[in-house]
Amino acid sequence: MINKKLIVLFTFLLFSFGNHLLAQENPDAIALVDDQLENNFYEAVKQRGIENYDKAIVSLQKCIEKEPKNAAFQYELGKNYLSLRNYVDAESAFKKAVELDNKERWYWNGLYDVYYQTKDYQKSIPIVEKLIEFDSNMKEDLVSLYMNTNQHGKALELLKEMETTSKLTRTMEFYKLKLQQSNTYAKPQNEQLEEAIRKNPKVEQNYIDLIVLYTSFNQEDKAFEVAKQLEKEIPNSDWAHVSLVKFHLNSNDGENASKSMFKVLGNDLVDLKIKHRVFNEFLIFAVKNPTYLKDIDKAIPYFDNDREINVAKELAKFFWKKDDLEKTAFYFDKGLKKNPEDVEAMELYLEVLIQKQDFQLVTRKAEDFIESFPTNVGFYLYAGMGYNQLKEYKKAKTVLENGLDFVVEFNPSESGMYNNRFNVNFYKQLIISCENLNDNAKVQLYTNKLKQLQK
Repeated sequence: MINKKLIVLFTFLLFSFGNHLLAQENPDAIALVDDQLENNFYEAVKQRGIENYDKAIVSLQKCIEKEPKNAAFQYELGKNYLSLRNYVDAESAFKKAVELDNKERWYWNGLYDVYYQTKDYQKSIPIVEKLIEFDSNMKEDLVSLYMNTNQHGKALELLKEMETTSKLTRTMEFYKLKLQQSNTYAKPQNEQLEEAIRKNPKVEQNYIDLIVLYTSFNQEDKAFEVAKQLEKEIPNSDWAHVSLVKFHLNSNDGENASKSMFKVLGNDLVDLKIKHRVFNEFLIFAVKNPTYLKDIDKAIPYFDNDREINVAKELAKFFWKKDDLEKTAFYFDKGLKKNPEDVEAMELYLEVLIQKQDFQLVTRKAEDFIESFPTNVGFYLYAGMGYNQLKEYKKAKTVLENGLDFVVEFNPSESGMYNNRFNVNFYKQLIISCENLNDNAKVQLYTNKLKQLQK
């Protein structure tokens, strides 16, 4: 027969510390001094497991009467009060647990949970400072608490300390930039870094911090000057390639410019603004030297995580302005693979295909887009135009009439000239289809509609 005490101990570990069992050591097992204590604790664990927190509290209070100095009982009591959002009693229980055993992380964590849920950030700070002794990752929490309590000086100091041992997370990087951009810290930070570079010109991190700082102020010219200085002092630095790209381009050295560009693009620490600037400068060079356009294609995946700019789509617009329809269509297609729900890119892509007179692809793509966005009337128009050009008038008529349900009627009293021009084209395509199918009744119907729109 399985020992009942082993069952109770296992259940205690399971329900009390289930969320952290794999990550941390648990509190010491509770010494069960007699059957009554054992039964009360077993009952508390069972009631908590089925979310009867009030009943669990009653059983735990009986345990505490037997062993008032048992920190684990106080901790369990605090957890149940916290689940009931009885924050006053939860705080009291966790404090007693900490007083009885201040070397157990979970007791401190219980207090932090109370203060975090009640948004008492001031009280949270000393608790998190203690928790850092158990887990250095809690420094991120402390930075957030400093920010929430307007202790910006302490936040920046801690961020600098963290940066010396590891790369900052996105949230921490955001806090750092926010602090550096503020009037209180920006100028001194700028001057400090410049002075640090003068004193120690071989310390790369100071250059990097200053480049990032200038970029955050949208002062890319100054950032490039710092990169140029870095390249002079530390030629092997990846960050030095920010300035080397431009140097090689000015020297008409496409091979080395390309190598430097990919060094910059491949460095996760380099800000996206800098990467875009380097990429754009290389693009202008590549347009004049088409041999290097292959490097533009290779560079696009480096921007896949950019949530604000679809580089392939912007390239399509760039080449459209230069009347290069082949590359325009190519890059719109690439852009849609990154963001397949970009309706604007779809419409522009179809327009380019019409200009290219690639009517087979127009109809195929337009039909695909209709499946994804069946209420977008523009896709029906492009499909109809493509089918008419291919002399597939029956298909054109069918798709255009399907799209009629979504045509917005023009109201002359409203500002709707775009809709009017759009509807004119829609009915013109319908008339072409019906005329070639000898559907005279429909020709007359759509001609009358067209005349009304053209009045």
